[in-house]
Amino acid sequence: MNKLLKKLILYSLREKAGTVNKNYSDYAIGKELVEMRVTGLRLLKDFALITIGIFSASFGFKGFLLTNRFIDGGATGISLLISALADIPLYILIICINIPFIFLGYKIIGKGFAVKTALAISGLALCLATVEFPNITNDNVLVSVFGGVFLGAGIGFSVRGGAVIDGTEVLAIYLSRKLGTTIGDIIIFINVLIFSAAAYLLSPEIALYSMITYLSASKTLDFIIEGIEEYTGVTIISSHNEEIRQMIINKLGRGVTIYKGKAGFGKKGETREMDIVYTVITRLELNKLNSELEKIDPNAFVVTSSIKDTKGGMIKKRPLKH
Repeated sequence: MNKLLKKLILYSLREKAGTVNKNYSDYAIGKELVEMRVTGLRLLKDFALITIGIFSASFGFKGFLLTNRFIDGGATGISLLISALADIPLYILIICINIPFIFLGYKIIGKGFAVKTALAISGLALCLATVEFPNITNDNVLVSVFGGVFLGAGIGFSVRGGAVIDGTEVLAIYLSRKLGTTIGDIIIFINVLIFSAAAYLLSPEIALYSMITYLSASKTLDFIIEGIEEYTGVTIISSHNEEIRQMIINKLGRGVTIYKGKAGFGKKGETREMDIVYTVITRLELNKLNSELEKIDPNAFVVTSSIKDTKGGMIKKRPLKH
């Protein structure tokens, strides 16, 4: 092992342990090396995602929205609205309006999130100030749709990198905890205020096109964060649980988890122990699963639930078997 790398690992171990003179086993050194490697790769991936997000959002701003005075929702929308009214450079407003959200993010989420967000917003402002993008089109419909697509993609990639370039959701999280309301309700309320102001200060037409921009950005953001494959968790209760387990493994090529449970109904209903089958599949496989269940047990009790993402296991490793 490189001497400099070993010294760095020993320094990291001593910092964690809070001691200076301590001998560490090869296992401890190897484990720390693995953790440092994973952390380093994660940081590189986050940096790449945030960088892509910055350029995508900048292209949405300068290639579509700015020249047509369209706005978006949230802190971004406030920045665009003030820029359109006061002729203040957008890159200055992006930083000034998001500063409170950075401190709020540090308070309610953590230091790492706040640092990444500060760097992401600074990078976005720098890109807006220095990088030139061509004006793609002046067609209002194309501007509102594709401006939202690139802006939403930029926000989505930044979120996947562990940061935000629009601090509205941080504020929504904070207010939802204080007021006991949902995050979605607060975001909707904020955006209603922004688009109402745009209708009054700019024009109703611009406000309506801006709402299309917001919807386009929101859908793109969801797509970037959640991906094309929407996962579904399926819980199956049946007396033919072993056949169902074999079917899921052999015909669908998916993993299965078996829970121990008790069946019963009413106050005096029958209670008996039984196995409960649980699996995670994509929405594209749900129809095939239901068809196979009909063949085995048409009366099986099936509960499905939406899952935004999965990590590990067999769901992303094994090919579909149709």
